[in-house]
Amino acid sequence: MAERGGSTLISHGRVAENRRARHEYSIEETLEAGLVLAGTEVKSLRTGRANIADAFAGAGKDGDLYLYNAYIPDWRQAVKAFAHETRRPRKLLVHRREARRLLAAITRDGMTLVPLLVYFSDRGYAKVQLGLAKGRKAHDKRHAIKEREWNRDKARVLRDKG
Repeated sequence: MAERGGSTLISHGRVAENRRARHEYSIEETLEAGLVLAGTEVKSLRTGRANIADAFAGAGKDGDLYLYNAYIPDWRQAVKAFAHETRRPRKLLVHRREARRLLAAITRDGMTLVPLLVYFSDRGYAKVQLGLAKGRKAHDKRHAIKEREWNRDKARVLRDKG
C-alpha cells in the first residue's frame, strides 16, 4: 500500500466483498472479469470505498455483460465536472464465448450473476469476481447453517482429542 496525503491507497488486494451473497445464493461457479472504470472511479476504489452488496451482473443493450447497482462513491478531490455517477452500469470485460455462455445460463436456467469480490490484481487492474448462482430458499439457508455448525463442532472435537 502506498501512503499519500494521510490516506492509505490500495495498490493490489481486496476493495469490497459481498459476504451476504454466499449466504443468500448457492454459488455454482466463479469467474474473474475486468471492470471498465473512469479515472475518478479507480481513485475512489483505491481508497477502499465501495459497496457491492446490492449489485448484480446482466446483459446490456449491446449484448455485453454489465455490473449494475454497484456503489463507487465520488472521489473527494475530484472536480465536479469530472465526477462520475455513483451507481452507473459498468461494463465487464470477459471473452465473448464466456459472455454468451453466462447469458444463456442466466436466461435459460434461472441463475444470476452475483459479484462476490472487487479487488485490484497484482498488475493493478480493477477486477470483479463473479459467481454464477442460484437463489436459496429459507430452508436451504437453515440447512447450510446447520451443516456449517456441525462441521465446526466436528473439527473442535477432533482437535480436542488429538
